[in-house]
Amino acid sequence: MNKILKEKIIEALSSVLPITLIVLLLSITITPMPVGTLVLYLVGAVLLIVGMAFFSLGTDVSMTPMGEGIGAQLPRTKNLFAVVGITFVIGVLITIAEPDLQVLAGQVPSIPNAVLIWTVAIGVGLFFVLAMLRTLFKIRLASLLIVFYIGVLILSAFVPNEFVAVAFDSGGVTTGPITVPFIMALGIGLASIRGDRDAQDDSFGLVALCSIGPILAVLLLGIFYRGGDPGYTAVSVPEVEDTKQVAILFAHSLPEYVHEVLSALIPIILFCAVFQLVFRRFHRMQLKKIGIGFGYTFFGLSLFLTGVNVGFMPVGHFLGEQLAESGHSWLLVPLGMLIGYFLVTAEPAVHVLNRQVENITNGGVSQRAMMHSLSIGVACSVGLSMLRVLTGISVYWIVIPGYLLALALTFFVPKIFTGIAFDSGGVASGPMTSTFLLPFAMGACEALGGNVLTDAFGIVAMVAMTPLLTIQILGLLYQCKMRRTDDAAQSDAAEDEEIIVLEEEDQDE
Repeated sequence: MNKILKEKIIEALSSVLPITLIVLLLSITITPMPVGTLVLYLVGAVLLIVGMAFFSLGTDVSMTPMGEGIGAQLPRTKNLFAVVGITFVIGVLITIAEPDLQVLAGQVPSIPNAVLIWTVAIGVGLFFVLAMLRTLFKIRLASLLIVFYIGVLILSAFVPNEFVAVAFDSGGVTTGPITVPFIMALGIGLASIRGDRDAQDDSFGLVALCSIGPILAVLLLGIFYRGGDPGYTAVSVPEVEDTKQVAILFAHSLPEYVHEVLSALIPIILFCAVFQLVFRRFHRMQLKKIGIGFGYTFFGLSLFLTGVNVGFMPVGHFLGEQLAESGHSWLLVPLGMLIGYFLVTAEPAVHVLNRQVENITNGGVSQRAMMHSLSIGVACSVGLSMLRVLTGISVYWIVIPGYLLALALTFFVPKIFTGIAFDSGGVASGPMTSTFLLPFAMGACEALGGNVLTDAFGIVAMVAMTPLLTIQILGLLYQCKMRRTDDAAQSDAAEDEEIIVLEEEDQDE
């Protein structure tokens, strides 16, 4: 276990170090920041690294086997209504447990947190049921995505602009570090019981469909709910003068996030306990290992959220504000792209997805190829988001063509890449996006005097959209590579056959 933990720490360090160095470089060049703020950021980075390592280890030994076990067991109950009910409850519970959703809800205070959270949770629950039924009954994922995303685009035309950005952002934040490992593992478990040729392809796509539910739910909320115009909570940069104040700030904040993670995990643990009592799926040693894994998950996620919320969120806001006021506001675009490229590597759920993709494809799609594709996609999305902040371009002009192109690509790429791509969109927009990139955009927007709600919000949606394109392009390249390999193999086989024929002729002579 120590060896695995060491590997996880090295992986987390390699993910967080680039963005840390970029911020340090900016702090001594373009955007000098107070020493106290810089120390906050560095302490947050350390907590981020340690937290990500323990969280990743915890999900591997708890969430993944439990999710796969539940996914494989549910269809065996032979009671469709029970399966639907249980799936809906799981979707609601893991959504309420998602820390990213809490962050977003806090940014829209004129809508009560409970209203927004429960709206999103019900949306996820309903579409989680749909995703499960799709896997069981072999419904084509691309067809569902086309129908529902066209529905989203049509419905958004009747919703106030402020709700549109919040709705698309909701779809991104619901698929975070709690949701993704569990849903993806459950999808693999569901697909495993089919045993047909397409089961592997259908193991992906659950996250993709679960991302649509919140968008539709919040759009409907925008039509029927009259709670005043949505607002936002400005991020304040804490004033700290020495390391003692930094330590006090983290010490005071840690219990809050411990309680948040604990309240998120307890419903999931209780559900898993009831599942085990009913179905007796796991033996004693497996349960012990899963219990230890949940402990690692709790410890890691508590440290991770403390680090990003206390250390990263204020620094993100500060950097965006200072860059906008520097007289070189155009630097927001290239620097935003650079930050986005490396920031996605620090998303814990991204590593979970990349490992599962490599395992499912037997190394055909490597973790490295996935990470490069995701990084390029997120870099492009942050660059476009900064352009929106500078110009005030409506999110419609980017999101609608982007999704239409992504849907068009589904007709040309292998089925499995459609599922991977749309899953990647939800995975890329995790806590790092909501606690660093969103404050970064808000700080820049405030400094430039723009409308934060329409110009800064929507960055989570942008981050969730661009991987749909880059991963599907990766699928096209993979398809071309496999065709070349097959052609080469057929050519070699033909040559070998010709040689054998010639040898036989020589022997006859």
